[in-house]
Amino acid sequence: GTTPDGSGAQVILSLNRMKRIREVDPVNNTLCADAGVLLADVQAAAREAGRFFPLSLGAEGSCTIGGNLATNAGGTAVLRYGNTRDLALGLEVVLPDGRVWNGLRGLRKDNTGYDLKSLFIGSEGTLGIITGAVLKLYPAPAGRVAAWVGAETPAQVVGLLSRLQSVCGERLTAFEMMSARCLDLVVAHVSGAASPLAGRHAYYALVELSDTEPAGLPALLEAALGAALEAGVIQDCVVAMNDTQVQTLWRLREGISQAQVRAGKAVKHDIALPISRLAAFVEEADLALVSDFPGLPIINFGHIGDGNLHYNVAHAPGQSEAELLALQGEIYGVVHDSVHAHKGSISAEHGVGQLKRDELPRYKNPVELALMRRIKRALDPQGLMNPGKVLST
Repeated sequence: GTTPDGSGAQVILSLNRMKRIREVDPVNNTLCADAGVLLADVQAAAREAGRFFPLSLGAEGSCTIGGNLATNAGGTAVLRYGNTRDLALGLEVVLPDGRVWNGLRGLRKDNTGYDLKSLFIGSEGTLGIITGAVLKLYPAPAGRVAAWVGAETPAQVVGLLSRLQSVCGERLTAFEMMSARCLDLVVAHVSGAASPLAGRHAYYALVELSDTEPAGLPALLEAALGAALEAGVIQDCVVAMNDTQVQTLWRLREGISQAQVRAGKAVKHDIALPISRLAAFVEEADLALVSDFPGLPIINFGHIGDGNLHYNVAHAPGQSEAELLALQGEIYGVVHDSVHAHKGSISAEHGVGQLKRDELPRYKNPVELALMRRIKRALDPQGLMNPGKVLST
């Protein structure tokens, strides 16, 4: 996002000194913060007020709320609370001409014209600089329970998700999936990691329920999983009954990125699909990659509750990282073509930046692209804001 070109003429702007929590309003369930405040500090300020800010990322100790807004970050709780766009009520933005738009309103309802804040959220700094935000807060959950589930196909995992949504409703906070290869990587590269289940399964799901009233959560989850076992939807499961056990399960999911780094570079895909098409996409893309690039391991994991997969391709044994990256364009073509065929998106929560900028015209509707270019020219006619990102000049 902040990578300059080679001209030497670009300026990188840091907002790290803008770290003020301007206001916490527990009655209105809002928090107003500078854009340079760390996500972890926003979470902490909410906790101090007896409230909860649900955005949660592996980088929450280093990423800023302004960056989260600029990229419309997702994270693990999108299933229940939505992306960052859904968590923002108002923004303060410095425009390319130097004017400041003060839209810091903590209103859930405001039908006085265009929804300007949504225009800047996810724009990756190409339309203006977000300097402050009013964020939604929620009642603090009093308890949570999680389970680790073994299944044999993505279709079974999707079937479990549908069952849990019907039975648990909004208590279902997170639903993550990873392939067996992902768990193998974590066990091999992350200290203290071990599989929670005795047997090996092709796919695993991490399920979490939370509520302001914790009584009954374990029984609810156990009953739902028991019914899924009896129906053959899943093959095995274990329920974490206390916070320490819940955190142990989450470390397995959160350890995938660390394990990937230690295992070497991969061709990464951050994709979104309709949940109903997710299993078919995985089957189709797996077959295509095995056919076109035999021997390349597929690292498939993600926030399946909202249809977001991190569908990555690693280097084969004996293959250099350079040899794998030389195939990146061809691998992108196979995966992104399949995503597009299944009515998905080639970027779910990581944005476009430079890496996917030139891919966008292949998959984005021409009318959408034309509207995006017109908005860019209207707000930033000199092309000052994050040039070379999202849209090619």
